[in-house]
Amino acid sequence: MTVITTLRQKLCELFSADRAPSGYRPGVTLARLRRDLGLTTLDVNGLVFELVERTESQLLMHVVMTEFVLHVPTSTEGAGSFDVHHGGAVRRNGIRVRRRSGSQAMACELQARLLADNGLFEALMPLDFKRLRIDLKDRQWCVRLEHMGGSEVVNRMPAFRRYIAVSPEQRNQLLAALAGIKRALSTL
Repeated sequence: MTVITTLRQKLCELFSADRAPSGYRPGVTLARLRRDLGLTTLDVNGLVFELVERTESQLLMHVVMTEFVLHVPTSTEGAGSFDVHHGGAVRRNGIRVRRRSGSQAMACELQARLLADNGLFEALMPLDFKRLRIDLKDRQWCVRLEHMGGSEVVNRMPAFRRYIAVSPEQRNQLLAALAGIKRALSTL
């Protein structure tokens, strides 16, 4: 039994989620993203945000993804978590808000605010994002936007690395979307 227990422990250590993937270079993808964005500071016209890097491991590869994190203080009480995504199966035909937790009324109000701001709507529609989550907790909105660009795919077999850049058009849409989300949430 000792051999099986030891083997199980070694397998758990090998596939542990707490361990950084083999070949992961912390901060390298963030540096490339900052270069793509042309930013020396994360304060653009009064819009202050953070860039966060996270990894997702698979069998012989991993993906390094970056998230844009924006905090917006509010007087709104309560808590909730909402996912924002494009509507339409084949073509984008709108913006949808899905409630993960919190009140459905807040989800409806959030969707109405996102759609009412024309500048925000025009920025979100062509924006290629994988995930956009908006959370409310302790009178603060936390926006986490994971763009399709600004990420790196690292494969071990066959060995390759591929960084997916953010185009200048996507950069402009991204910054406009973050500014629009801040505008919409600050009055909610």
